[in-house]
Amino acid sequence: MKLDNKKIFETLNPNKVWVPVLIGLGIVFLMFYLDPTVNANTLKGVFDASIPYVILAVLVIFSRDLGYVYRIREITDRKLTWTRAIYVIILWEFASAVTPSVVGGTAVAMFILNKEGIKMGKAIAYVMVTAILDNLFFVIGAPIILYFAQGNIFPDSSLLETQLGNSLEAIFWISYALYASYSFVMAVALFYKPRVFKWVLIKIFSIKFLRKWKHDAQEYGNQIIEASRQLSGKSYKYWLPIIGATIFIWSSRYLMLNALIAAFVPLDAMDHVIVFARQVIMWIVMMISPTPGSSGTAEFFYGQFFSQFLGQYTFVTSIVWRMLSYYPYLILGAIFLPRWIRQVFFKKKKGVNEE
Repeated sequence: MKLDNKKIFETLNPNKVWVPVLIGLGIVFLMFYLDPTVNANTLKGVFDASIPYVILAVLVIFSRDLGYVYRIREITDRKLTWTRAIYVIILWEFASAVTPSVVGGTAVAMFILNKEGIKMGKAIAYVMVTAILDNLFFVIGAPIILYFAQGNIFPDSSLLETQLGNSLEAIFWISYALYASYSFVMAVALFYKPRVFKWVLIKIFSIKFLRKWKHDAQEYGNQIIEASRQLSGKSYKYWLPIIGATIFIWSSRYLMLNALIAAFVPLDAMDHVIVFARQVIMWIVMMISPTPGSSGTAEFFYGQFFSQFLGQYTFVTSIVWRMLSYYPYLILGAIFLPRWIRQVFFKKKKGVNEE
């Protein structure tokens, strides 16, 4: 597979940092001026936060990033050193932060791994594995956490009631069905019948009005076959740490917000379950956002999902939440990207073990 380096570097562009920042700030200022309950005194609410819980939120998000670094090392059979794995994750997160969530940073991740000395076939396999595992966490975990939430998962908001009605719930279940179907098909293609998958793909794109994409479909089928070959024969000792890391990563992603909300208002055990469950729903909304890193979309829907718990603290916590979970990756990516380019393009690569 050949990646379009020009398009990759268009994505990995530090100047793109300003696009999601401006969108996010624009939505925040719009909410500030349109919401009569938000004023200067509201912003002072940030000082009411419980410091231990804020520290816990920071530690949880930091632990999540360590989980990402650990997982990419294990997926690549530890071909990456800890330092190189950190670079990969920071740049991967940066690419996801500056592209629409529906697009993601998949091609960029393959490119980064390849430039770190991982053969392209393996890079494709590793990125596909992470995507499948992430989707499976949602597909398997969502019904479980939603069951424990006892139906209290969709926000009771007049805005959502009047403008969206029951469509939010419909969007969730339709999206869930699509994710489940995609994950099942990709798992079967990658681990069981990659050549059959390619054959079906070519047949589908042989239809007259789809024929112009037939070459791309054939190329994608070849990628699946190569990725399957790279993953064949892996034992449970390879898969168990990766699966465990995936569960840890996504649990940490959600629990960070639990800790942040608890820093401002008391939550009982059921409240924590509901906050966790609603993040699963909001994640779907953010995933179909057309803006880079769901910028603007995340800030808007945050209030719809969590104002029930936060009240006057909704606005300030939405800002703190994004400052902890999103903006650091824009800053780190802009800092690390020039150094990474110098290291992999202008110096002898280090940190990759000889195969």
